[in-house]
Amino acid sequence: MTISDPVPADFGELCRTVEALHLPDGYRAEIIRGKIVVSPWSRAYYWRPVKSLRRQLEPHAPEGHDADTAPFLFVFPEAARAYGPDLFVADEAAFEHHSVRIPGEALSLVAQLTPVSAKDEDWSEKLAVYGRQVPVYLLVDMQAETVTVFWGPSGQGYRSRTTVPFGEKLRVPEPFGFELDTDGFAAPGEATAAGTAGTP
Repeated sequence: MTISDPVPADFGELCRTVEALHLPDGYRAEIIRGKIVVSPWSRAYYWRPVKSLRRQLEPHAPEGHDADTAPFLFVFPEAARAYGPDLFVADEAAFEHHSVRIPGEALSLVAQLTPVSAKDEDWSEKLAVYGRQVPVYLLVDMQAETVTVFWGPSGQGYRSRTTVPFGEKLRVPEPFGFELDTDGFAAPGEATAAGTAGTP
């Protein structure tokens, strides 16, 4: 199934199944290519860039939108996908109900930090879906140590992109319009890792 295929009749059932799952702490479930995919949360040091992103994005969010990392499922029925991003900026009005499902059109920005196990999903699967609807997509590649911003969604995907290495500033386009500081996004060095020997 591609994102241009018809929505499967059981997409609603898949969403309800995800909502009913009792996952162990540290795991999340998404709907990718018509299947429920369960994956672990990010590594501990991912907390630093996520915290920095949220702190920097909040003052520039569109009116009525808020930045958060809460475990919500953003649904894209036309693509039969549902994602739980690492960080999002979305319309606060979209959360005034009892479900964990939030419509994808509520998003003004999504930020994803690439995991080692599913990096390709962020660069292909999610990029294609977000690129049709979400105004800004920030892709933090923790392996390549780069940050890429995509913007200008269209029926064929994002029209524009810019990439900078960690440590440089990145212009986040409207509706945010500010310079993102990516200093401190890199993984801790060997000395830091050695200081936590015995930690899994």
